Amino acid sequence: MGMSPVKKGKINAEINVTPLVDVVLVLLIIFMVITPMLQKGRPVQLPTTHNPAALPEDENELLISVAYTGEGNPVSVWLETKEVAVADLETLLLETYQRNPNKRITLKGDKRLQFGQVKDVMMVVNKAGFSGVGIVAEKSGVPGV
Repeated sequence: MGMSPVKKGKINAEINVTPLVDVVLVLLIIFMVITPMLQKGRPVQLPTTHNPAALPEDENELLISVAYTGEGNPVSVWLETKEVAVADLETLLLETYQRNPNKRITLKGDKRLQFGQVKDVMMVVNKAGFSGVGIVAEKSGVPGV
């Protein structure tokens, strides 16, 4: 395209798209690398809902992830990016509540877990003094499901 010979005195009206394609491919690679890093906390398979409420991200938010690990002891609890035992979670949350009682708790529970396993973590949050827990869900692709 851009390499076609041009007669002397003629204007080349062809567009050279090679630099455009190069830039677009570099941007695509950058977005593919950065996007997984934007997820906070431990990656889990989230439950789906038709119309989840969207809450803005907040600096005053504490993220707790309840992840499925498999057979035996299928639950691991993560406070932000650090794995903690459930007994230690209560102590850490009590300390956090004493420092900042207005902190908002967000819970990511893996959909492969039974509700009771996630509820146990919610009870620990409640014992620490936090009045409400936000639960993260993904928007389902099928309406009404």
